[in-house]
Amino acid sequence: MGHDVADWIATYLTSLPAAPVFEPVPTDDAAAFIASPVPELGESVDAILRRFAADIGRFPFGNGHPRFSAWVNSPPATIGVFAQALAAAMNPSVAGGNHAAVWVEREVVEWFKQIFGFPRESMGLLVSGSSAAAITGLAVARHSAAARRGWDMRSAGAHVVDATGAPVRMLVYASAEAHSCHQKAVELLGLGSAQIRVIPSDDALCMRVDALDAMLAADIAVGALPIAVIASAGTVNTGAIDALDAIADVCATHGVWMHVDGGYGAPAVLTDEFRPQLAAIGRADSVGIDAHKWMYVPVDAGVVLVRDAKLMRDTFSLVPPYLRSDDDKHGVQGPPWLSEYGSEQTRPFRALKVWMALRYFGTSGYASLIAHDIAMARRLAGLVRETPGFELWEPQGLSIVCFRANPASLHGDDAAVDALNQRVLAALQLGGKAFLSSTVLRGRTWLRACVVNQGTMPADIDAVFAAVRGYL
Repeated sequence: MGHDVADWIATYLTSLPAAPVFEPVPTDDAAAFIASPVPELGESVDAILRRFAADIGRFPFGNGHPRFSAWVNSPPATIGVFAQALAAAMNPSVAGGNHAAVWVEREVVEWFKQIFGFPRESMGLLVSGSSAAAITGLAVARHSAAARRGWDMRSAGAHVVDATGAPVRMLVYASAEAHSCHQKAVELLGLGSAQIRVIPSDDALCMRVDALDAMLAADIAVGALPIAVIASAGTVNTGAIDALDAIADVCATHGVWMHVDGGYGAPAVLTDEFRPQLAAIGRADSVGIDAHKWMYVPVDAGVVLVRDAKLMRDTFSLVPPYLRSDDDKHGVQGPPWLSEYGSEQTRPFRALKVWMALRYFGTSGYASLIAHDIAMARRLAGLVRETPGFELWEPQGLSIVCFRANPASLHGDDAAVDALNQRVLAALQLGGKAFLSSTVLRGRTWLRACVVNQGTMPADIDAVFAAVRGYL
């Protein structure tokens, strides 16, 4: 079976360029999936693999294809595919203990601290992705802010009262470009989305730092309790990078937690071009990074780093202090358990695929791959600029390109331009030649390309744009 599976993987990955970019599951097949009765008798391995090849392997998401430039979903690095199989074969729970998976995760976390400028005494975890990283980082931020008011968030709950018993409003600050996972986190943490203060953006869709400063000062003056500011190290809409250094200064001035969403863009810190803009990630109190995005690791592989390790442990640990085993390197328990620093108790061996990929590519290899993706995006932006009847959203950020058809015959009719681009997108996504996504910027529909694929070459970019033009 191992040989058969490896053969299928090899054939699948190498034949992608010749296959349609995307093909939806036929309606009859989809109906058969949900109507199928639970198997009563077992089947042979060969029969199961035939079912997989016929019913599942034929209809991938599309993100492995070199002309898929839609959501931030990279193809898997091949070494990560096999690393995932090795991790599954070992199948440990990485809650804690003195076994290899624990030390591999700690090693990977140390590497991420070095990459993003976090101190050695900070802490981190492998999590499912930026959504879990946001919940983790903001939970620690909430715990920290409440503790400063003398409130025990874990026992008293997600509300704080002042000396008179009146409720204190707990606030989170983000721009309208912040990823929706942060609103989910705020809601799940019991704060409520009404407590999100939306900071205006500038013309480049970056957070206005002056507005953040003024809003924090005004809220603190009336007794509110700011929990955290969420800054973006590359938004998923346009690749915009907030002024991280200036935001860190404002947060320091007001004593407010800074969480950086680096889910997509943070790995660009490895490039010479974007290191100056992204270096201030190291000033954050917490950051989330998705290795399964711009580091090409198979899903799921997110990382959260938190500057204050003790505070992180205090937020999540349910082990009484007198039972904690903090240094048992020669026994069964090992170092402090990772489950004390987050919400998961049983934890998968996520770190192996990240560990293997980083050892395979190295930071210099990743810098080259990321620079390649940025160059491919800029090639597409150049094609849009030089083609009459098309409009490019500028500034173009990182490896994301937002553009739209805007023929002279429709100038001034925004609704008609929106409808045209929606029709083009629908035809493109089902046509099999290329695959883009869309977004809404300043109330208008734009086509959106995001290149996070080491296999995307100039000819693929040209073919994507030609496919778009072919549907006009």
